[in-house]
Amino acid sequence: MQNYENFLFDLYGTLVDIRTNEDSQKLWETMRLLYGYEGAIYTTKELQEKYHQFVSEEKANVRKRNRDREFIDINLGKVFKKLFKYKNVNRVSETKIKNLAATFRSISTDMIQVYDGVYELLDFLKENDKKVILLSNAQSLFTLNEIKMFGLDKYFDDIFISSEYEVSKPDKEFFMIPIKKYNLDPQKTVMIGNDFISDMQGAVKANLHGIYIHQEISTPVDDEEKIVADYKIMDGNVKKIIEFLKG
Repeated sequence: MQNYENFLFDLYGTLVDIRTNEDSQKLWETMRLLYGYEGAIYTTKELQEKYHQFVSEEKANVRKRNRDREFIDINLGKVFKKLFKYKNVNRVSETKIKNLAATFRSISTDMIQVYDGVYELLDFLKENDKKVILLSNAQSLFTLNEIKMFGLDKYFDDIFISSEYEVSKPDKEFFMIPIKKYNLDPQKTVMIGNDFISDMQGAVKANLHGIYIHQEISTPVDDEEKIVADYKIMDGNVKKIIEFLKG
């Protein structure tokens, strides 16, 4: 078996296939109603425009706080709150924000499913006493629900989501968070992901091994030689990871 003890996984495009559309009319009409129910009155167009404005402003704020980080992320919960505050609705519970985010995500998601072979792979790793960690560029308000929905949470020894740390892959600093927390040996740690930039180039920056799996939603690759990884799977077959690990 390959000499890896610690496995860092990307989520979307690696373990979970997803298609979203955050520009749909139905999404913003529904969100307008939900905000209106709480006294924050918007037109559909105004709500969508303010959402994008506040996202841009939050990104600028995060960059000011983290000038040394090349790749940042924001917490959309702050944007959802700001949309209430803009309409002078200031007392909004965290539960309300979580429910609002869940509605936003469910309506904007056209398709979501676990890739074939994922459960077999994760079972194989846990049966062999490997440390399994999620390292995802994502929004915790969305992702934690989806991990639980598919029963993936039981496989992870820990979960690191970019929106909680204001840093994202391929920034080396994001990779170093779990490495430092668990004192992981880089020579025995592998990143498994579907993005040759965020996942594989990020792993190289952190001196980690890499396993690349190309999926339909992966960043297009015009030259396979650009992908730096111990092993490359170009047909999206997750089960090939198990075959490779068994060596």
